[in-house]
Amino acid sequence: MQLRSNYRLYPTIGQRESLARTFGCARVVFNDGLRTRQDARDNGLPYVSDGDLSKQVITEAKGTPERAWLGEVSAVVLQQALADLNTAYRNFFASLSGKRKGPKVGPPRFRSKKDTRQAIRFTKNARFAITAGGKLRLPKIGDIPVR
Repeated sequence: MQLRSNYRLYPTIGQRESLARTFGCARVVFNDGLRTRQDARDNGLPYVSDGDLSKQVITEAKGTPERAWLGEVSAVVLQQALADLNTAYRNFFASLSGKRKGPKVGPPRFRSKKDTRQAIRFTKNARFAITAGGKLRLPKIGDIPVR
């Protein structure tokens, strides 16, 4: 059973910047993973496994000067961005083979910086919680007032 909760957040200016940084990092990791898999397919290489993709796009990227800022956000968010990419590929391949019910699904597309729909996911391992004071505690962001 999966539970989903929607909250109306009222972050401070600093928390807004942290959330924007987190949304951007999740988008970049998703796009890097998609680009890696597309390049492998175009070059005739085998499908990049989930573990190799995570190591290449998250772990090794944090060590480079161009992507060192990926370490400023929660690692769970970055892992969930790759999980979303894997779900998109699974749905696409299931749609091609006819195993997926409903309309045909196209291949995953790059996420745009200009799109207003931004989403991140925290798992229970991320230790997010609702505090007794009615605030949402998010890792590396802080306590955000909720209504």
